[in-house]
Amino acid sequence: MDYPESRRAMVEERLECVLDRVEPTELADEVRHVALSGGKRVRPTVTVLSCESAGGEAEAAVDFAVGVELVHDASLVVDDIIDRSDTRRGSASAWAEYGYSPAIVASDGLIGEAFELFSPDPRAMEAVADAMVELGEGEATELVARPTNREEYMELARRKTGALFRAAAELGAIAADADPTTVEAFGEYAEKVGVAFQIRDDVLDATADEGDLGKPTGHDAEMGRPSIVRVTDLDADEAAGLAHRKSDEALAALDRAATPDLAATDYLRDLAEFVVTREH
Repeated sequence: MDYPESRRAMVEERLECVLDRVEPTELADEVRHVALSGGKRVRPTVTVLSCESAGGEAEAAVDFAVGVELVHDASLVVDDIIDRSDTRRGSASAWAEYGYSPAIVASDGLIGEAFELFSPDPRAMEAVADAMVELGEGEATELVARPTNREEYMELARRKTGALFRAAAELGAIAADADPTTVEAFGEYAEKVGVAFQIRDDVLDATADEGDLGKPTGHDAEMGRPSIVRVTDLDADEAAGLAHRKSDEALAALDRAATPDLAATDYLRDLAEFVVTREH
């Protein structure tokens, strides 16, 4: 098992343990359907690798990593309800499987379990709370005051996707007991990665095969959502170039961080490059 996969396996094992304690059974079934249906686990991997890169032990970051994944999963439940998307990660979305009310309850349950994992450290609570405020503002902007140009789109991407990526990396650095300057540098790195990830997601929605992607394609256009190729004059290739520039900015931020573990840092570099070349 290679290095990143071993870290992901640590997160998966702890995630299952956390979900095993959920009660009642009906809620447990719903949150397991959401959280264990697959997914790249990019955000929790960022948390663990950031911790190691900053000089900490992977085990110190696993609870925070699981918490970040649960917050992300909760947000996907809400996204699917808003979009009326009946597929997520190649399976039925939560509302399609259980109905709207149970899906909302499942989202709440995921958030509750996440914050129990963050609660031992006030710095972790603050980092995630800030991200959730940004995420909520991004969702509201998308619904009510949709962006109409590149500047507005980039701010939306920073809030909807970049903010939780930022929290993921900050949590890792916090778990490593890094100094505030290092925590900030890791956060900036991950926020840029998150924006690049979102741009790539928009491009894939417009160009990828639905079977490869694991969810419906063309959904942004169908729903009138403000994707990069809809609210700017960029075509898919130009948008891909913008994603690469954000990836480069992420790497520059990582260079400013104190990173005693070079192996973990190299994987963070690889991640910044992967998010702009992935095909699903």
